[in-house]
Order: sequence, then C-alpha cells, then structure tokens
Amino acid sequence: MSAEFPPEALRNYALIADGERGALCGPNGDLVWLCAPRWHDDAVLSTLIGGRGVYAVTPSGRYVWGGHYEQNTLIWRNRWVTDTDAVVECRDALPLPASPDRVTVLRRIEARQGRAPLRVVLDVRAGFGQHPMCVLRRADGAWLATSGDLWLRWTGAADAVVDDEGRLVTDVELAAGDARDLVLEIGNDLGDPVDAEAAWSATEREWRAAVPLFDGCVAPRDTRHAYAVMRGLTSATGGMVAAATMSLPERAEAGASYDYRYAWIRDQCLAGLAISADGPHPLLNDAVSFVTARLREHGPDLKPAYLVDGGAVADEQPVDLPGYPGGRDVRGNAVSRQFQLDTMGEILLLLAAAARHDVLDSDGWSAARLAADVIEKRWTEPEAGIWELDDAWWTHSRLACVAGLRAAADIAPRSDVGRMSALADTLLAEASRRCVHPDGYWQRSPDDAQVDAALLLPLLRGALPPDDPRTAATLDAVRRDLVDDGYVYRYRHAGHELGEREGAFLLCGFLLALSEAQQGNPVAAFRAFERNRAATGPPALLAEEFDVEQRQLRGNLPQAFVHALLLEASVRLAEHTDR
Repeated sequence: MSAEFPPEALRNYALIADGERGALCGPNGDLVWLCAPRWHDDAVLSTLIGGRGVYAVTPSGRYVWGGHYEQNTLIWRNRWVTDTDAVVECRDALPLPASPDRVTVLRRIEARQGRAPLRVVLDVRAGFGQHPMCVLRRADGAWLATSGDLWLRWTGAADAVVDDEGRLVTDVELAAGDARDLVLEIGNDLGDPVDAEAAWSATEREWRAAVPLFDGCVAPRDTRHAYAVMRGLTSATGGMVAAATMSLPERAEAGASYDYRYAWIRDQCLAGLAISADGPHPLLNDAVSFVTARLREHGPDLKPAYLVDGGAVADEQPVDLPGYPGGRDVRGNAVSRQFQLDTMGEILLLLAAAARHDVLDSDGWSAARLAADVIEKRWTEPEAGIWELDDAWWTHSRLACVAGLRAAADIAPRSDVGRMSALADTLLAEASRRCVHPDGYWQRSPDDAQVDAALLLPLLRGALPPDDPRTAATLDAVRRDLVDDGYVYRYRHAGHELGEREGAFLLCGFLLALSEAQQGNPVAAFRAFERNRAATGPPALLAEEFDVEQRQLRGNLPQAFVHALLLEASVRLAEHTDR
C-alpha cells in the first residue's frame, strides 16, 4: 500500500455509486476502493484494505478539507482551501444510467478562487492489486492501458507521464474559474469514448428523477439522502447490496470482518418495507421483483444472500492483503450455508406492503404462498436467525413469521386467509409457551433469557397488538439492558460489558425510535432518532455499527438497511410531530 494515501477513519469517506458498483473517496481526493465491472468482482482500487490501486486528485502543498453531496444525489464534491488562499473542488460521480459491463468515473476539477495546483495519480490494479497497469499508448488525447483482463481508457490528462511505479501522473494548475474533466473507463470492452459533458448532464437528470421529495417527513434532507444511498446500491436487476465494501472491521482484531457486496434478502425486504411507508417508489418495486424472482427460483432452498445478478455467493476466502487496520482481508460470505427463517416473514411483510400499494402481481402472490409454505414446513427447525449465529430456536424469527403471516392474511385472497392466520396463531402460541421470560418480556430463545433488540422489529410489524403487555415489557428490557446514551446494542455478550465486543447497532437505534413512538413516547422517540441519525461523518453515510466511546463508524460502509430504517423512522415519526 502506498504511504501517500494511508487509510482514513471511515467517517471521512464518501460513496459514489451507480447501482452496479461503488467507489469510496477520501478527503485527499483519493478513490481508494472500486470493484469492476460489478459489486462482486475483484477490486481495481484496493488501497482501503491494504492493496494497490488508487485514483487521486489532490491539492499540492498544505490544505484543509471539506465536502458535500449535491442535493438528492450521490454526486460528491471534495472542497479544499489551501495555504495560498486558493479554493478548489473536485466533483466526482459514477454516471447514470449505468452499464453493468463498463465502469465510468467522472471527475471534474474546478478552481473557485486563486490558482490551484494539484497532483493527479492514476494507478488501476485489477485482482485486488495483483495486476499492474500496463500503459499501451496515448492516442487522440486519451491513454489506453490494461490491467489483468480489463481495459481502461483515461481522457483529460494527455500531459500525464508514466512514473517509476507504472502509474500515470500529472500536475494540474488551474486559474480561478477554470475547470478540467477527467474521464476513466474500465471494462472488458470499452466501446466508444464517453463524452464528459453529456455524461454529466445525463447523470444530473437521472438523479433528479430518481429521488422522491419526502416533504412530509421529519428530516426531509437526510431522508432523501438515505434514499439516494439505497438507489446507488441497487442494481438494474433490483438487487441491492448490503454495503459497498468488504473487510472493514466491526471491532479491532476481533475477526469480525465480512464481505457485504451482496444482496441479502432480508435487507432487501427491510428497504422495500421502509420505502412503502411513504409510497410505491421505484425501489419498492425493485425489492419486490428481486425477492420474488429468487423465491420462485429457489423455493424452500432460498439462500439468505445472492449476487445482484442472482448468482450464488461464494464462501469466505482470503485475498492476501493486510486489510483495513484492525481487520482481516476476506472475500465471499459463509451466509449461503445458513437457513434464516425470519427472512420468510420479512418477505411476506414486503409483499403485503406492495399489495396495499397495488403493485403486487400474480407472481408476487405466488411467492407469498410459497413463503407461507416454507414457514409451515420449517418453522420448528433451529436456524441462524437475523444475526446469522449458531442455529437455535430464535424467538425473533418466529415472531417475524407471525407478523408476516398476519400482514399477508389481511390482504390475501379468501382462500389463503384461514391457512395463514391459523399458522400465525400456531407459531405465536408456541413462542409464547417457550420464549416469554418470567418478567414478561420476549427473550432471545428458549435457552437464552436475555433480551435482543431485534425483537422490537416484529412487534412493530404487527406480530402482537401494540398494547400487548409483552410488547411494553420487551421495550423496557431493551432500554434497561441494551441502551447507552441513546445508542442501542444488539444483545449482551456473555461476560462482557456493552461496547467491549462490538459497537452499538445503528439499525437498532432506529428500531428504538419507532418503538418509543408506537408506545406513545414521542420525546424519547425523537431523542433516539436524532441521536442515531447524527452518528455519521461529513458525507452523512451510516455504517452498521457505531463506537459510542470513540464516536467512530465501524463495519462496512455504507450499510443499506441502516439508511432504510432512518428513512422509515423519519416518515413514521411525522405522525407524532403534533405531540
């Protein structure tokens, strides 16, 4: 890894994405992570996790950094003020509409004030840094090169030179008001060159059309940003990756580093259901189409996660890199060896929400019946549950299925209502017999008397009425055992204090906000909402976990389901603003 671009705290990275892949950009104008051509392919820029490969536009000399997203987009603007009073910005985007086979990176350098000298470095290295960039020639103002099996074309830097490390390097100096476009294309077949002006115009137009207004929610700007993040993580296939990255540690040297560049069925359902709280926006249809297709194809053998093209997720394997500091390098995910019962309940909740918006077709109803069949067949089995742990009789999974079956029964054809309702009653009766703690709250499993913050989710979704004593008792237990200063942990690790084994789970923080609102506690609801939505850095991206003591993001970035629950909480808390 080049010492020129050491890793930053995660809060400082911005995401640019087009649905088929995403890049992380640091405060030094360094793109340090990009997989090509798609999310699940090898990285061509992997400095983030200790590999080679970076694409940087960095001011020369001393400077201070800032940045922001253009409203309702994933167009990112780095902004630097230099010690010579120059002000320069670099506008970055992966253009829309996207091609699944060719990556394009747009970068526009703009001098706002004074003369702004910058250094530009391009070092594309396919295969997680294994394959150096082989520069072939410069023709018509564009550089052509290869890296591994990929071709690349770079325009806007005809004056670059190849340095001793095989990188393309150039120095740029712009006067106030000047701008320069850089266009990088990577793929197996490049086709015709991309026109920068046309690509910028199309990208701006696509983003304007993509993101709803969300004017009626309590935090419109953050809600639109959350939707934009999810749009950036969602492929044309409808598959939404859980996060853009891999190998970012949840806890230093704890072995908790994972690859989240895949579409989790549960996450897809959580996102679609959250969006449905506001309306039948396009990402709801994307979630329904992807989930329905996978369930109809695989039935009772449905995997928890897939590639965005519907392919199978490979098992974990190392990639021989140092990893992000504190973590380990790992690609693939062992999730495909698991069965997660709660996913079937989440599918039913998603499909019921789609039906309420009148966007569920006959294939969707067929999938709903199939999900109910799987629950009926497998609900007694031990399984991995929402947190993907050792197989057990997880209470959350049974209650999630109860909520899903009840939601589906409410809008199902008459022929299905009786079966779904009876099955929900059966699951609830058995869970009540085995999983209610003597103190009245739902415990994690028959063999684990702790509370789990995930249990708030099915209680929000209608597994029980809001006034059921077990619902209030569970919220009380979460407050007592799992909350620290407004942040919420998933569960207690035996023999450890909160925060010793993992960070607070931001998803659970938004569940707390929704649960407080459901129980008629709007002040507590808004406190939890504001606390957790502020757990970001300047780009306002939310990771999976938050280190409460150090105020740092932990885990892969950005985490789609956290943005989904921020959106849902923002929409639903608007019902309580008059209180």
